[in-house]
Formats: sequence, C-alpha cells, structure tokens
Amino acid sequence: MTELRSASVPPLAPDDHVRGPVDAPVVIEYADFECPYCAALSVRLAVRSLRRSFRHFPVRSSHPRAWPSACAAEAAGLQGRFWEMHDLLFADQGRLEDPHLWQRARELDLDLARFDSDRRSDTVIARVRRDFESGIRAGVVTTPTLYAGGVLHPGKIDETALAQLECVRS
Repeated sequence: MTELRSASVPPLAPDDHVRGPVDAPVVIEYADFECPYCAALSVRLAVRSLRRSFRHFPVRSSHPRAWPSACAAEAAGLQGRFWEMHDLLFADQGRLEDPHLWQRARELDLDLARFDSDRRSDTVIARVRRDFESGIRAGVVTTPTLYAGGVLHPGKIDETALAQLECVRS
C-alpha cells in the first residue's frame, strides 16, 4: 500500500452517495470510472463492512471518458439510480461512450430524455466539479484514494488495509 497521509476531507453531506451499514466505519472513496484499480477496489469494497461514500475524481489527462461517465452516474442519481449506474460503469469500463451510457440508462429504466439533459446540466457538472475539487483540496493525487479516520490511503489498497479500515471510526 502507498504511504498514508493525514488529510482534511469534507465530512459527509446530505447529498453524498452513501451505501453500507449505518453503524459501520465511514470510508470516503475518490474514484474515476475509467480507472481499472478503482473498478477492482469497488468490487472488494462491496463485500466489506464499511459505510462507503463515493466522490468523483475524474482524471481527464489519462481517462478521457471519466468525466462524461461521472456525469452519467450523477444523472442516474437524479432519478434515484446512482449506485446501479455506478456498478454498471465499473462492470464494463471498455464501453463508456455515449451509446453505451444510453444503453445503461435504458437498462435502468431511466427517463432517457431527462437522463441526457441532466448529464449535461450545470447542476450535474457542478456536482462532479465539487467532488473533484474537494479531493484536490484534501491532497488526492491518484485514484483510487480512500479517506478514513483522518488519513488518505492513495493508490492500490490491499486486503490487509481494507480489513484495518473496517475497524477505523471517524
């Protein structure tokens, strides 16, 4: 695991995307839908006893489809399907172009006109930007990065570190 760093990350907000047991330790995840390490970590986090908050950190320089994918997830979220879109995006990272995003929206039975409008809206763009900027201010430099107990855990996260995070109380 990469070196740990103390950080100041904004606490959970009412509109954060959170899943997991309410009484579990909180982990804030900064991730990019085009990052293969983020996809692998997402699968491993799903089976952990953690309360997980997802924040967008699209690394446009190396992942050109990360930003549009983040906006698609947020647009799905406006229809109550963020986590379902999140899982679909990570499950097939080789298909993140517009036709594939619309297909996923159809699979989730989203209002397609609204989905397309929302993913390009100022509201959604501001949300993705807010997440990204909060990561920058906290010192996030790579994906994935987890934040728990006042400490950033950047890069590949091994099973030992994940087990330790299950014991951290924020």
